[in-house]
Amino acid sequence: MRSKLFILLALFVAPALLAQPGTALNIPKASLIQPTELNSLIQKNALGQTLLLSTGPHMLYAQAHIPGAEFIGNNPDAIKARVASLKKSQPIILYCGCCPWGHCPTVGPAFETLHSLGFTNVRVLYLENNFGTDWVNKGFATTH
Repeated sequence: MRSKLFILLALFVAPALLAQPGTALNIPKASLIQPTELNSLIQKNALGQTLLLSTGPHMLYAQAHIPGAEFIGNNPDAIKARVASLKKSQPIILYCGCCPWGHCPTVGPAFETLHSLGFTNVRVLYLENNFGTDWVNKGFATTH
């Protein structure tokens, strides 16, 4: 499974490295959650009502994703529809992991969309390299 994940990541990493810097760099550090912290919350079953959204490519989500995560993709309209009935204080964690953090094209816009809608408790999983390296290879929980 890991080899397939790396092949898929390679398909996304190479183009991303050639792209302009992503807007993930604009996310305040105070809004980031580290992989070890999120994994610990998952292991302790302490996420409560936190909504976990995957903003990356569907192929990556279908291959492996964090348990409890919902696929939302890079789609502002889908994000708006998904959160329309939620309280503005709803805890939400976004993640992608398709490419290195500085080139991620999805988490920044998703973060900005939620903030523009008035959501005040939004965090983003900081995956410095990609989902495979910073989550899967560390042995953190995944599901298909």
